[in-house]
Amino acid sequence: MIQLELIDWEARRKASEIIPEIRDQVASIPGIPIQVRAQENGPTQGKPIEIEVSSRQPQMIAPAIEQIRRLMDQMGGFEDTEDTRPLPSIEWQLKIDRHKAAQYGVDVSLLGSMVTMITNGVRLTEYRPDDAEEEVEIRLRFPKKYRTIEQLRTLNVPTPHGAVPITNFVTFINDHKTGRIKRTDGKRVMMIKTDLEEGLLADDLVQQLKAMIADTDLEKTVTINFKGQDADQKEAGNFLANAFMLALFTMTVILVTQFNSFYQSIMILSAIVFSTAGILLGLLITGQPFGIVMGGIGVIALAGIVVNNNIVLIDTYNDLKKHTESHKEAIMRTAAQRMRPVLLTSVTTVLGLLPMVFALTIDFVNQHIAVGAPSSQWWTQLSSAIAGGLTFATILTLFITPSLLMMGANFNAWRARKT
Repeated sequence: MIQLELIDWEARRKASEIIPEIRDQVASIPGIPIQVRAQENGPTQGKPIEIEVSSRQPQMIAPAIEQIRRLMDQMGGFEDTEDTRPLPSIEWQLKIDRHKAAQYGVDVSLLGSMVTMITNGVRLTEYRPDDAEEEVEIRLRFPKKYRTIEQLRTLNVPTPHGAVPITNFVTFINDHKTGRIKRTDGKRVMMIKTDLEEGLLADDLVQQLKAMIADTDLEKTVTINFKGQDADQKEAGNFLANAFMLALFTMTVILVTQFNSFYQSIMILSAIVFSTAGILLGLLITGQPFGIVMGGIGVIALAGIVVNNNIVLIDTYNDLKKHTESHKEAIMRTAAQRMRPVLLTSVTTVLGLLPMVFALTIDFVNQHIAVGAPSSQWWTQLSSAIAGGLTFATILTLFITPSLLMMGANFNAWRARKT
């Protein structure tokens, strides 16, 4: 693993431009698959898309992975794809005849040390040079030209009766290397992990790949589960949906208790619906995708902000209608008196969020303004959602809330006449 620390972001190109160039430069190295990955932020680790392939019949997993890899190649949009199938390699096993070894007086631990000297070497000690940060192992082993399988076959092991050839009591067996075996719920599993090309969303590719896999004749005993960001987004989406419903229920209980009116409580909560359209519009204008985490948190946070404007209008209306001759006059006076406070509250909030919307980093000490700093990009989606939703909801609230109040007054008057 080679880790690269880039220079200050203002003195270089974007990492999204540097990484593809590095990937193109190392693609011509033969025989070595090289993957280039950017630094990960947040709790999610690993590649964006991870596919878990499992089966009760382990021999069916590798062909299924091969089919899925072909489908991914047909789709495109994936890069640095890897899977956990064992690589085609040979593993040598030394089977010791302990009865014969005992006849020759061979110490099995000594035999292990002799074999190690031909492979990795026997570690004697550790040494830390003055110019190094970590310790260096000092190992004793045969010269490079003698570290071969043939040399292992001709190895002579020292015994009390003299040197004895290792082949007298050791049999060499070659077999396919198994690698690491992973199981989930008692079933053998293998993974496919892949990155995405710049500008593509994991959810779009996952849905398309799921549709292609459903149309493919895979073995029925093979089970496919999508992990990575797809699973994380579903978990986060379920949590945020439950949190949003709990917040709405709590606000409804409080509003009904305070205003003693279901109709006015629903009017206040209607601002949340208007703000949702504004969130999507704000993200569309700024070119930001709707993320489950940041976008979902923005929706929940905005729900508690946008209802304030309606609360101010309706509370003022309930107070004025006691001192006016008609509901229309109370509504008009409410709109006239509360338009400036509502606009000031919303405008100051949106203006305070604009630096984060435009990814501005303001250094008052050094009197420097930076645009697009890596630390500011994390909050752009959240601030765009709140600013867009609040702006859209405020404008509609000033027009729709008075209209809904008038509709409610007219309905009550009509019902009174019918009664």
